[in-house]
Amino acid sequence: MADTLFNQDKPFTISSAQPLAARMRPRTLDEFVGQEHIVGPGTILRTAIENDDLTSMIFWGPPGCGKSTLAAVIAQRTESNFENFSAVTSGVPEMRKVIQRAKELCQASGKKTILFVDEIHRFNKAQQDALLPHVEDGTVLLIGATTENPYFEVNSPLISRSRLFKFEPLSDNAVRGLLERAIADEERGLGRESINVEDEAIAHIVDVAQGDARSALSALELAVKAAPLDDAGKIKIVSAKIAEQAVQKRVLSYDKDGDNHYDTISAFIKSMRGSDPDAAVYWLARMLAAGEDPKFIARRIVIQAAEDVGNADPMALVVATAAAQAVQFVGLPEAQIPLAQAVIYLACAPKSNASCVAISRANEDVGQRKAPPVPRHLRDTHYPGAKSLGHGEGYLYPHDFPGNYVEQEYLPRGTKSRIYYEPTDHGHEAKFKQRLERLRGKNISGDEGSGE
Repeated sequence: MADTLFNQDKPFTISSAQPLAARMRPRTLDEFVGQEHIVGPGTILRTAIENDDLTSMIFWGPPGCGKSTLAAVIAQRTESNFENFSAVTSGVPEMRKVIQRAKELCQASGKKTILFVDEIHRFNKAQQDALLPHVEDGTVLLIGATTENPYFEVNSPLISRSRLFKFEPLSDNAVRGLLERAIADEERGLGRESINVEDEAIAHIVDVAQGDARSALSALELAVKAAPLDDAGKIKIVSAKIAEQAVQKRVLSYDKDGDNHYDTISAFIKSMRGSDPDAAVYWLARMLAAGEDPKFIARRIVIQAAEDVGNADPMALVVATAAAQAVQFVGLPEAQIPLAQAVIYLACAPKSNASCVAISRANEDVGQRKAPPVPRHLRDTHYPGAKSLGHGEGYLYPHDFPGNYVEQEYLPRGTKSRIYYEPTDHGHEAKFKQRLERLRGKNISGDEGSGE
């Protein structure tokens, strides 16, 4: 089977041996489905494609959303030479050959070269550095396709010299339309076969595909192959049950080192912070189903307990650390239960970030102000000669006073006006606030307690 997707001389050659997803690739902008914000009528990119006036670009989006298909459409419309380059199978030597051909072609005929790099995030630094000067001087126009956040995976100079287009997963209606087109198309699709695909089967494939056209078409093809003939032995019936067997499990889009990883953990943390236990448990389940390391999740829960619950409910940190220990002790799948318990506890607990704010303020002072010596009355006295140096002189032992409290200065000179910890009115912390207000002899809320 020859792959002629990017062959400018024989555009979109179709072979019956090709998978359905390959045969049904859109061939023109009018056939292209989805991404209306990028290639819809009147958009900048569509106008540039139609006028063959392109600049370097990076297509970023999930699998099956049309990145390489749009590149193939561009290959057929442009008068420029189009080079297809795989970041997975090719290296710097192959790239140098492409660059040399581009230079020779430009010198001989003035014809430009468009270099399409699939999975550009797999380029290492040496490959990206080798490509950069030739993008910079216009030897090639770059079209890079990636499923990963290019701001993490692509060198900043390459990004700055390219227009970034963010592709979105296809809508359910768009995927359904592609399936129906494939079922009816007699030239490239399944239109010549005697099949009857039930609506419930299409609905199931659309639901599981999650906006991935390639996945949906592959599932449809597999379901048709597995479908039995009707009682008359003439028509294949693709039922919902057959569709379920063809795609038994939803594949989650999740890369533990990529953008989706950070977005999902962000949603998880913000759901707990926002006191939504249902959303928090949902994101927990998604991470576990996608294979996220439960120890990583447990660490985030422990941090969350101190950062966002804090002393509003001191038990939150106890529950979180217990869950982290349970993960180590029990392991999956059972460890998901103590993780869920901790997540729900944190989501439902009263919230305070006062401890987090306090250490941030203290860090600011430590980093920006001079570090005065430890006051003499607070210095260590547990070694010979300490008292002769005046260490501990004037220290007041709180347990010798009523209420186990005596007013004295514990901060070095120059920092004693600064208040770091300002407890909230939430949960247990409200009691801390009342006690500190009484001990400090003033209301610590508002601007007065800033210490600035």
